[in-house]
Amino acid sequence: MHLDRTAAAVLAAVLLTATAPATAPASPAPGRDPAPSACRPANHTARITDAPAGAGHHHYRVTLTTPRGYAPCDLAGSPSGVRFTDRGTPLPVATGSYGDQHTTATLAPGRPVHFDIQVPGDARQLPADEASFTLQAPGGQIPGTSFADGRLRIAAGTLIGPVRQG
Repeated sequence: MHLDRTAAAVLAAVLLTATAPATAPASPAPGRDPAPSACRPANHTARITDAPAGAGHHHYRVTLTTPRGYAPCDLAGSPSGVRFTDRGTPLPVATGSYGDQHTTATLAPGRPVHFDIQVPGDARQLPADEASFTLQAPGGQIPGTSFADGRLRIAAGTLIGPVRQG
């Protein structure tokens, strides 16, 4: 049997491909980060701390951070569905939002974001130690509920500011 050079080259390529290891890693789709999103509730942590008071209001800052290994993601507006608890007991305080709901901030490893909790100073305040909330992306809600720990006092008329960089 006689093979010409082209047929021999094709046969060699087929044999080499057939014997290549089948465990070679697949490469991600172009333009896609293979890491999970930092905006998913399980992929970030949130902490509530005191912030400087304003005229007639007390402020708390909720800072979200994410460790290395997670893909950056954009957030926009104020978190929704904000609920507060004290030692596991839900508190009956509804919240509203304030500020620009269209500006975006990017949550990424080494790039925290934060939002403000504004509490009226002249209302009956309740102690709380946890807030739960749903983050907003430019195109809608991020699925799941995020949680932030820290001592604060809340009251009727509490407002939630938009997510900002820093």
